[in-house]
Amino acid sequence: MEFVKKRLLISDNNPSIVFNAKKCIDCGLCRMICKSTNGIDVDKHNAEGVAVCVNCGQCSVVCPTGAICERDDVDLVKKAIKTKGKVIVFHTAPAVRVAFGEAFGYSAGDNVEKKMVGLLRKLGADYVFDTTFGADMTVMEEATELVQRLKLNKDLPLFTNCCPAWYKFVEIYYPDLINHITTVRTPVNITSICIKTYFASKLNIDPKNIFVVSITPCTAKKFEILRKEMNSASQYNKDGEYQDTDAVLTVKEVVKWAKSRNLDIKNIADSNFDSMFSRGSGAGVIFGSTGGVMEATLRTAYYFITGKRPPNKFLNFNKVHTYEKVKEARVRIGEYNLKVVVITGLDNARKFLDDVKNGKNHYDILEVMACPSGCVGGAGQPKNINKSAPYRRAMGLLNYDEKLNLRYSFKNPDVIRMYNEFFGYPMSEVSLKVLHTSYKAKQNYLTKE
Repeated sequence: MEFVKKRLLISDNNPSIVFNAKKCIDCGLCRMICKSTNGIDVDKHNAEGVAVCVNCGQCSVVCPTGAICERDDVDLVKKAIKTKGKVIVFHTAPAVRVAFGEAFGYSAGDNVEKKMVGLLRKLGADYVFDTTFGADMTVMEEATELVQRLKLNKDLPLFTNCCPAWYKFVEIYYPDLINHITTVRTPVNITSICIKTYFASKLNIDPKNIFVVSITPCTAKKFEILRKEMNSASQYNKDGEYQDTDAVLTVKEVVKWAKSRNLDIKNIADSNFDSMFSRGSGAGVIFGSTGGVMEATLRTAYYFITGKRPPNKFLNFNKVHTYEKVKEARVRIGEYNLKVVVITGLDNARKFLDDVKNGKNHYDILEVMACPSGCVGGAGQPKNINKSAPYRRAMGLLNYDEKLNLRYSFKNPDVIRMYNEFFGYPMSEVSLKVLHTSYKAKQNYLTKE
């Protein structure tokens, strides 16, 4: 296939994004963002003749004509809603609530959580849960794993993994470092697993009749839910093979769907998340902002190491909540003087990964997100020409965290109940089986699909 210099060559089978050649003006912005921001070698193509893709979707954000956009899975969800006997469960990522309103006249950063939940019920949800609960579960497991690694002084730094584009990047370009990635599943996966195990059992519903839809700011989640290992609930239930999450819809997809039905959230009554997984801590909420995963993990790690509640410096840890794409800090927890790094943009991570690979500059925890300011700047968020929108959304999450009485994952009553009734304790035998995963080297993506 003749190489096209200006635009990316995108596979027709890409689960995250689609390309419409009729709209393409060959401006090359997609190619530029892929190379400069996320460090993809756009000159290397696999056997199919398409560019290596980590599914972040940022090419769709910069595309001026809509030639590249996220793959639309609304019809898949509509079909499930119309299927007799299906129980439709939506859950919403932390970063969604501070961007959703932009499409309906609200400002970036405005928290429209209750309006959003009301809209999802109008669209056909039987239950709506908060993925922030899953973020708190991730924190409990990841903080435990971090403490274990610190005690053993092994496989440091710990790489957070809440960004699927990030850990796929490691699998492709740094496969010898995959043992550094936390084995804990992402909040979307954990929430879906809990729905198809604990929730299904409590309500006596056949898990195969539950259709789980995750509402996210992220196109990479569309890829992630299709990974072969994302069937933990079916493995636990021993009742066949099915995905933990059946569909991912971005904010843009839900907005388009709502507007096709003439629904405006300003005219929809407020609604609360359903009670079984209704509570998320402030630590879970800030997962949607760069630095949030690391900070949330350290809040709980502090408690696990010292037995005490963290001091105020662990709340809104300002050194990692800034515009800068690379932020380093020192954090003292008991006997440990941790060196932490927070990065946005995969290309910015290369130096640190090279240092880890070559044994230079010791770090203890490394958080990387592909999108600007983290999930708040995900490709599935409303398209906003105001470049400050991701930062304003991030500030919306941080401000929400400040107002909550519940700011620690280990204090979340729903999380405590989940461990008491189902998982036992973090990294128990059941937790390791259900809430953890593994990674595989994918350097062959550079030569074949």
